[in-house]
Amino acid sequence: MSTGVEPTITLTDEGDWWVARDTETGVSSQGPTREAALENLDEALRGYRGAGEEPTDEDLRELDIDPENNESGSLEESSVFE
Repeated sequence: MSTGVEPTITLTDEGDWWVARDTETGVSSQGPTREAALENLDEALRGYRGAGEEPTDEDLRELDIDPENNESGSLEESSVFE
């Protein structure tokens, strides 16, 4: 999937890890090598841009989410981020 925008990526050596960051989206990833960091960034960007499939009702139930009452709410009220 192309957005028509040339990506700008920063790649930094943080000692044991390489960190790759897409400056357009702010999405970052890391890996033990430059290549791994870039591959991980590609995967993270696919997720960010919605290249995945919607979860099934079964997927939601496995995460203790009731598919019949699946509503987004305030992050501050969510127990997921505690």
